[in-house]
Amino acid sequence: MSGDSVINSIGAQKATRNHSVGVSRTSKILSQHPHDWWMDEALDQARIALAKNEVPVGAILRIGNEVVGRGHNGPIESCDPTAHAEIRALREACQKQQNYRLPGSILYVTLEPCVMCAGALLNARVAEVVFGAREPVGGAAGSIMNVLESGWLNYRTKVTAGIGAEESSEMLQEFFERLR
Repeated sequence: MSGDSVINSIGAQKATRNHSVGVSRTSKILSQHPHDWWMDEALDQARIALAKNEVPVGAILRIGNEVVGRGHNGPIESCDPTAHAEIRALREACQKQQNYRLPGSILYVTLEPCVMCAGALLNARVAEVVFGAREPVGGAAGSIMNVLESGWLNYRTKVTAGIGAEESSEMLQEFFERLR
């Protein structure tokens, strides 16, 4: 399935899912945590990665009420070890904003960032990182260490954990079970 087909398929699934329960995304946000709606967008990116047989991690970066960057894991398809969802979302946002700094932005990512991604988020001056599932092996936002909120550097990024954790974890489990 091509990338465009995957995106169209995910959009159709989401529309069907929201329509079948009679809840639009707009009304859904009124009954959820304020971060849930945005995390749903990151989960869509993770589904794209899953369809491409990449580790299903997705990210979106917003400034105000606008998504300025989207990304899904792609190290395998791009032969690029830095092609993590967070890095891809940062790159797109920086290009769109024509600035390497993104003050006031919030990144939503389905899996706790690694050290590489945490460093990039700090350098970009992202204000907050909201993540779903914990990464017990290499998480750099509280699981192994907390690079983002530490006093080690001259900038700190607020961390909110556990938003969309169940769905994020299920997708990761499904992916790794398929590998076995």
